[in-house]
Amino acid sequence: MRKGRDPDLGLAPFAALVSTSRGRRHPESPADYRGEFQRDRDRIVHSSAFRRLVYKTQVFISHEGDMYRTRLTHSLEVAQIGRSVATALALSEPLTEAICLAHDLGHTPFGHAGQDVLNECMREYGGFEHNLQSLRVVDELEERYAKFRGLNLTFETREGILKHCSLANARQLGELGRRFIERQQPGLEAQVSDLADAIAYNNHDVDDGLRSGLLTIDDLCEVALFARHHATVSAAYADLPPRRMIHEIGRRMIHDIVSDLIEETMRRIGEAKPADIDAVRAMPGPLAAFSEAKAVEHAELKKFLRARLYRHERIEAQRLGAAQVLRGLFEAFMQDVTRMPAEHRDAALAMETAQGMAGRARAVADYVAGMTDRYAFQEQARLSGAGSWDPTGLIPSRGE
Repeated sequence: MRKGRDPDLGLAPFAALVSTSRGRRHPESPADYRGEFQRDRDRIVHSSAFRRLVYKTQVFISHEGDMYRTRLTHSLEVAQIGRSVATALALSEPLTEAICLAHDLGHTPFGHAGQDVLNECMREYGGFEHNLQSLRVVDELEERYAKFRGLNLTFETREGILKHCSLANARQLGELGRRFIERQQPGLEAQVSDLADAIAYNNHDVDDGLRSGLLTIDDLCEVALFARHHATVSAAYADLPPRRMIHEIGRRMIHDIVSDLIEETMRRIGEAKPADIDAVRAMPGPLAAFSEAKAVEHAELKKFLRARLYRHERIEAQRLGAAQVLRGLFEAFMQDVTRMPAEHRDAALAMETAQGMAGRARAVADYVAGMTDRYAFQEQARLSGAGSWDPTGLIPSRGE
């Protein structure tokens, strides 16, 4: 019997409740003083994959500067937004936080460029997608417990991590993949986490883009959401220093869109009146959403960033360099798995015995995807015999 506070106390009936959780893959006794979703969150925070996120690219590769977001700081910002929304909606805050912190655990080094390269390399062997890899990390690759592989997270946390999935992959995931086959929704905590991710990266990429000099205030004033808050802040604080001006605009943009998300989601919940989480899952569409007007503004900002930041020639140069490094690593290890560290070599040989070349390729992808940016550079230097690694020689830095 649990000794602590009831983790479901004060939550809405349509929230994910510990008392009605679908449980873990491997049964465990309840924790004395923590709810099951708190336990998930804590396991994620203590995982090796979570620590590695500090040296994985968000937009700018680590050698570009110390002040840019990484996958770790991005995940923390997503979690802060997710917790705020979950609290306002009387959802499970620990579950929302756990999903937010875990959503990028399977991300490659060098951001989406790394994912694209690994997907190309894995095309003949089932492909590579970072959401599925995040699930693989928490289900299989983390090694911390005597009784099971992985972190043995609850169904609800795993459901939230798996945002996208092809029907072919869904059919291999049992109960977890059923919603993609039956076109159901995830729980509200998962829906909120997905939108918190979008809010966080849109807004912090604006900040990093300005810091890098790839974007200017004048550029961003082409975007309605930014222009409106820029005009308000400029009128109220005409002499504010530029850096504080940027932060004030960013703060107001986040408040604006988060408030809209809460209010629109409340409105939809009020109309739908879901009795429980299963009723949420059975809805024809998500209940967590922006209003129509705010969705248009959010999409405009996302489109602007894609065109003016993510496809900037400097970022494109980084993508080409990242592709060169990761493709070279994958091909070298596929050719000779003994060039990987012993535990990864042994995993590759075992998986090849069980699954053929597809197993070998998956083990190599696991190793490469788990690298940090700088470790990928170090491995590239080791394999090439360079003796030392110099990322600026492969990926042009600012000013080149």
